[in-house]
Amino acid sequence: MLSLLDRSHGKLHTQDQLTERALTWMPWILTGLAVVPLPILFLILFFVSASTDSAVFYLLLSLASLGLGLLVALLITISFWLYRRRWSRRLRDRLASDGITASEVYWFQSELSSEERKTWRELEQLNPLLADAYCETLAARLTATRIAARSRSEMLRIERQINRTRNLRHADTSSLLIDLQADRREAELVRREAQVRLGEAEARLHTIDAAARRALSQTETAMMLRRLSATQDHSPLALEIARLEQEARDDLGASD
Repeated sequence: MLSLLDRSHGKLHTQDQLTERALTWMPWILTGLAVVPLPILFLILFFVSASTDSAVFYLLLSLASLGLGLLVALLITISFWLYRRRWSRRLRDRLASDGITASEVYWFQSELSSEERKTWRELEQLNPLLADAYCETLAARLTATRIAARSRSEMLRIERQINRTRNLRHADTSSLLIDLQADRREAELVRREAQVRLGEAEARLHTIDAAARRALSQTETAMMLRRLSATQDHSPLALEIARLEQEARDDLGASD
């Protein structure tokens, strides 16, 4: 049972997708409920009121309820934004716990650069196969980036612990220092390996992008050359008419 839970811990669940949809639509629904009903109700009462005093009263209530509704809507939007940001961060941490896959890159778009997002969208339209390869490489790049960052944090933590241990007095800390230094070396090895993987992933991203651009450029160039050849093979209609008129004038001049 525990092994099944461990395997599903880093996976995306249906509940996560439902939560993401709810966090997307609920702020809009609650904002509409906070802003729209009361002002409309008071406006209706304003139009059907029999006296001027009551009409002015309902108009003021409509404006006041509109302002209050906008304030409540702003608070709702900020609250949902903060909650969604924290929820998304926890979800990404959970998904990345066993490595990021290509199908999970969608949830890590906030960690992609603007150039990577733009290239990914363009490749999806130009070449789906290259887009899949680009997405898989993005997953590798994200995983390597997270491992490198975690290794750096771990090295800083170990370094602080080593410094605190060295400041201890009247205690034999030699064995503890040896263990901590071994942990630091291991974290450094992991960081270097992650940096190598990160460099390889970034190089592959550029390679895929260049291959897609090269194929697109060659296709466009071939199309333009075909159009140019077709244009050269067929003279423009205006030139053809001018040539025929000139031949007709020459014939008339010769006959005179």
